[in-house]
Amino acid sequence: MAPGPALGMCFLASVVLNADASSFSSWWNLVPRKTVSYNELKGVTKRFSRAGVSNYTTLTLADAKGLLYVGAREAIFALSTSSMELEEAILWEAPAEKKAECIQKGKSNQTDCFNYISFLQTYNSSHMYTCGTYAFQPKCAYIDMATFSLDRLSFEDGRGKCPYDPAKGYTGLIVEQDLYSATLSNFLGTESVILRNLGAQYSVKTELLHTWLNEPHFVGSAFIQESKGSDRGDDDKVYFFFSERAVEFDCDIDQVVARVARVCKGDMGGARTLQKRWTTFLKARLLCSIPEQQLHFNRIQGAFTLSGDHWRETSFFGVFQARWGDVDVSAICQYQILDVQKVFEGPFKEYSEIAQKWVRYSDQEPVPRPGACITDWHRHNSFSSSLELPDNTLNFAKKHPLMDKVVQPQGNRPLLVKKDANFTQLVVERVHGLDGRPYKVLYIGTDNGWLHKAVVLPSGVHLIEEQQIFERAQAVKSLVLSLQKRVLFVGSNSQVIQLPVADCSKYHSCSDCLLAKDPYCAWTWNGSRCVRIDAYDGTSLLLQDLGVEPAMCNPLRASRPGTRVIAKNITVVAGTDLVLPCRLTSNLARALWTFNGKDLPEEQTSVLYDSHLQALIILGVSLRHGGRYRCAQLEELNELTAESYVVSVVSGPAMSLETRAPLENLGLVWMVVIALSAMCLVLLLVVFSLRRRLREALEKGSKAIESTLVYPIEPPKEAKSPTFIPSATSDSDEKLWDPASYYYSDGSLKIVPGHAVCQNGGTTPSPTANGIPGQPLQSPPLHSPNRINLGNIRGSSSNGYIRLNLGAEERPDYSDLAEELRRKLKQRQALPDSNPEESSV
Repeated sequence: MAPGPALGMCFLASVVLNADASSFSSWWNLVPRKTVSYNELKGVTKRFSRAGVSNYTTLTLADAKGLLYVGAREAIFALSTSSMELEEAILWEAPAEKKAECIQKGKSNQTDCFNYISFLQTYNSSHMYTCGTYAFQPKCAYIDMATFSLDRLSFEDGRGKCPYDPAKGYTGLIVEQDLYSATLSNFLGTESVILRNLGAQYSVKTELLHTWLNEPHFVGSAFIQESKGSDRGDDDKVYFFFSERAVEFDCDIDQVVARVARVCKGDMGGARTLQKRWTTFLKARLLCSIPEQQLHFNRIQGAFTLSGDHWRETSFFGVFQARWGDVDVSAICQYQILDVQKVFEGPFKEYSEIAQKWVRYSDQEPVPRPGACITDWHRHNSFSSSLELPDNTLNFAKKHPLMDKVVQPQGNRPLLVKKDANFTQLVVERVHGLDGRPYKVLYIGTDNGWLHKAVVLPSGVHLIEEQQIFERAQAVKSLVLSLQKRVLFVGSNSQVIQLPVADCSKYHSCSDCLLAKDPYCAWTWNGSRCVRIDAYDGTSLLLQDLGVEPAMCNPLRASRPGTRVIAKNITVVAGTDLVLPCRLTSNLARALWTFNGKDLPEEQTSVLYDSHLQALIILGVSLRHGGRYRCAQLEELNELTAESYVVSVVSGPAMSLETRAPLENLGLVWMVVIALSAMCLVLLLVVFSLRRRLREALEKGSKAIESTLVYPIEPPKEAKSPTFIPSATSDSDEKLWDPASYYYSDGSLKIVPGHAVCQNGGTTPSPTANGIPGQPLQSPPLHSPNRINLGNIRGSSSNGYIRLNLGAEERPDYSDLAEELRRKLKQRQALPDSNPEESSV
């Protein structure tokens, strides 16, 4: 369903979210089943980087040679696809005088004035062709593969072949020794071009008109051999994907839309009209939206072409981004080439001077049809090339490059939608499951260094996992898939990474393996392990279930030997607060707790499950809380690994440290517990002392006021799983503190100045909810009656605050108090490490 030409697009500026979105929210915000941290990937990844080199973003794979070619900043590398070790290297730096000219023209000597390798592809059997920004003076050259060296005598002007600015969108590909490139073609970035040159054919390019290209951002291109098997003698075509500022909408706002454009390989331009210009250039809008929610994605960030056995089976995948309010949303849309072809064969758009807007062209079209490739019909009618086309056809093509209809995605909706994420790149492959059917597997990079893996199943898209492939957040700039090695190469600003397409060994049970729904993975029938199908030796039958119904495993063959759960013994003192962790190995699983073999009573207010901590919280443990606790993970009727605890409650302090908590480093935990108790005691003494002073200072008032003291505290360090906490609970995301950092040797409390920082890193608290469907609410802090509440401790990279409620006092006269505070603050000396604008009270 395409929106209206005027009202529909103007409405895009203010997206309205429907209130009834409960069923929709789970679909549009898919949750990855597994979250794989950076440390968990260390054993399966291989990385390459060199000191002083950055921007490893141009990747070209030569599978037959076992090499990966990497274009970086002022360097080109040849890496082994097996070991990721360096085989050959070329240093291609911009000369000092070129860098000086670049700086004189106002460009940055930190980012712009270098030679960024933007293009690197095979030219023929003996040479590669490469282009670089060359300090904002683009150059191209050939690489001799025998010596892996630049032919410096063959440097060519790179204008139109390569961008000036390394930050601008660019795409290019070589087809039969012809270079098809799309880029900004001048220093100021005000002119854009889709160009063909380098080969023996005529050099042609786009017309310099804003109706052809209007501030485009190019993201990808593809060559499709549509002449193969054509019953009308059609020509091969090159497709380009980009975003640009739209001209066809009757709106006062600037609207950016996604486009697909195409040209014919045999196009040689016109004889008189459109000389050395494309006569077959046509473009259309790519629509990626959720119609029932009026949510539209207009900015395309990346594109990938998935070929089939025949060109008619070709699919285009687009990566889209949008921002609604303060929420980032990304989507993947799939397009069939036949749907694209129908749009280019449909009606044109034109600007009506009478109506003062863009409308569908409804008059008689010239013959031959403008923008069409040369076919058997043209040859039969004496038009053997574009040079022989009549002027009326070429003039119409010059003024009507835009098609009226839009290209709809397959299924009229995105394949995948994810909020709070910015997708950047993707690659797609077809993988055959045990059932013999092909399944599309998507690998999607983000702007913060994560890789999402998804599979398209009959029931919909399943997000298999998310992997943290970089220790520090950085954008995934390029993705290349090796079908021979079955590995994925990821390029970023700092390094190149190789990782396998699947790691089935991390699934330790039959249910976990099957519920992953990874076409690469299957469980051995003898119940020993989860294996990759493409690398299995065939010594046992395999089990895999990619269907709609939940997978069920035989309990006798459900897990590996030695994975039986052993109950942990815990002894606690009555009156303390107890935390029993239950780590969920799947983000789609839910925890089911039982007590002595029965479900936990729902009416108990002292026992609750915190999904953020993934733990059962028992406030004020009493003798009735002693017994066996068991946590089972349930996912699609399957039970995954479980946790089991035997809790003993005693009324006195005498007990062995070994039975205190289910942690590995018990001595350290016990020291922390003692330190926390001591800190609470000291804080109480400080509170009573300050309360007495405040009462004396606030005797003038007659109205009640609640006083809050703020103590800056160093943020907590990461620790093991939560254990029992005496007299306080915390929402600090499983952090423990080192008491020695906050006490002097005589036991008095250190007051550490710092900055209060919100959980989201800002200076103001984030709202608890918003209007976006599926937006999670913040977990409320845990409260323990009649205890000091440490729930306001906020973890951050800066210092946080503990707020202590001191009860009610009399409210002083505001005018007197304000004047007194202003006078005192002016006299106060700022501490060296503190914020001079902050007060400690």
